[in-house]
Amino acid sequence: MPAIEQEKVRMGVIGLGNMGSSHSLQIHVLKKVPGMELGAVCDISEERRKWARNQLPEVPVFENAEDMYKSGLIDAVLIAVPHYDHPSLAIDAFANGLHVLVEKPAGVYTKQVLEMNAAAEKSDKLFGIMYNQRTNPVYQKLRDLVHSGELGGIKRVVWIVTDWYRSQAYHDSGSWRSTWEGEGGGVLINQNPHNLDLLQWILGMPKTLRSFVSYGKYYNIEVEDDVTAYMEFANGASGVYITSTGELPGTNRLEISGDMGKIVVENNTITFNRNRISEREHNRINTKPFGRAECWKCEIPADKNSGGQHIGIMKNFTNAILNGEKLLAPGEEGVNGLLISNAIHYSSWTDSLVDLERFDHDHYYELLQEKIANSKVKKNVVHQVADVTGTH
Repeated sequence: MPAIEQEKVRMGVIGLGNMGSSHSLQIHVLKKVPGMELGAVCDISEERRKWARNQLPEVPVFENAEDMYKSGLIDAVLIAVPHYDHPSLAIDAFANGLHVLVEKPAGVYTKQVLEMNAAAEKSDKLFGIMYNQRTNPVYQKLRDLVHSGELGGIKRVVWIVTDWYRSQAYHDSGSWRSTWEGEGGGVLINQNPHNLDLLQWILGMPKTLRSFVSYGKYYNIEVEDDVTAYMEFANGASGVYITSTGELPGTNRLEISGDMGKIVVENNTITFNRNRISEREHNRINTKPFGRAECWKCEIPADKNSGGQHIGIMKNFTNAILNGEKLLAPGEEGVNGLLISNAIHYSSWTDSLVDLERFDHDHYYELLQEKIANSKVKKNVVHQVADVTGTH
């Protein structure tokens, strides 16, 4: 998108829960995002609107998103409400000529997110998503090592992400939590969106997937709390993704194997066991039954700071609007990680191998509606969510 002739981006924030209130303070009080100012905020909760009037002096406060959209006070909107409402609010924002930055995940099911992407494509406005882990220098370096060919052809990826421990007290902290109607899933939709986005951002999308999922294995909940998924990629590489909220202390270890060796990311450190020649070349020239290529253990340098995180995404979004900077996390890419998440559910529900390139978005939606119909939460979900997190 070309740069525009304006000095400031007037941002409106919808949803003043934990994330929305933090973003608002970073923009308005701490002035952490050059070129961005807080034009207005919106929340359906009177308690959160009262907080805004006290903590965000002189910032107009709205109860209704549509009224804020039409106020003329904002150029862009940051959507920080419960997952189900992300796409509908984004679609309305595009219709009102606003740039959109949406919190993760893009939505709960791919069908609604594809509709959001279509609305973004029809507009001439910028669309970003708050995938702040893309600013992490460790993952940026890892992506460079893969995309540059330094690791050679990819053979296997194994990511164990079990350090998302959540106790029963957490699941009981809101009647909307850990339910199909309230959140649309468990560990995959709540804790794992960043990991699933990084997986496809670094390695590309898997082609097929087969999952093994437990629902309420460790807790009295109806959604998933333990997941193992087997994936295959277009080049023949395989992958295993393991996640859970039921392990303590848990592990976060990403291992990627390629022709040129193996990379391990753990404790925010990159270790590259690098072959001097590729395994394929070694296999071609080697004549010894147990011959192995020479391998070096290398610690790959990467800046260990946060890389900007949420503020980094907001700075990038602002610079994209004002100066034409390339978006680090385009909103349209939000469907990719969600597709992996939905496919894991779908494989478990249908006891089948899932082809992600031919994913049945409509059937997934139908099955999700069945889950919702039998959900523990039947009424006042939005109201209950507003009490805890703040919504539009």
